[in-house]
Amino acid sequence: MSVALAVCGMLALILLARVPFCPLAGIFGIPCPGCGLSRATLALLHGNVRQALRLHPLVLILGPLFAFSVGAAAARYVRGPRARTAPSAWLASRTATVLAYALLLSTLSVWGARFLGYLGGPVPVVTFAEWARAQR
Repeated sequence: MSVALAVCGMLALILLARVPFCPLAGIFGIPCPGCGLSRATLALLHGNVRQALRLHPLVLILGPLFAFSVGAAAARYVRGPRARTAPSAWLASRTATVLAYALLLSTLSVWGARFLGYLGGPVPVVTFAEWARAQR
């Protein structure tokens, strides 16, 4: 329980201090394949679908998938330790594997297209150095 509270506390501090959240963007100054997804999800939650799709075209797929994954992990955490069970047959199926590869390819394709100026172009990012200078 204390580990979960510590992680939540650290995340809250990062958000309050407005520290760049993406390590790839913070260190190298280039957006990662998921850059814009947090802002896109927030826009979607506010009902602004056009803005959400502009921030990241795959938000309608990746946002719910991420929410489901976090919810499932939280439910497993709350249930506590149990005997390990085999993954569901569907997750181990060829269909799930093909869908996962298709999603990975789609995400990387959107990332590449944005670098070339399509789909809204690259997402503007802030490096750790720029953030530190702005704090002075």
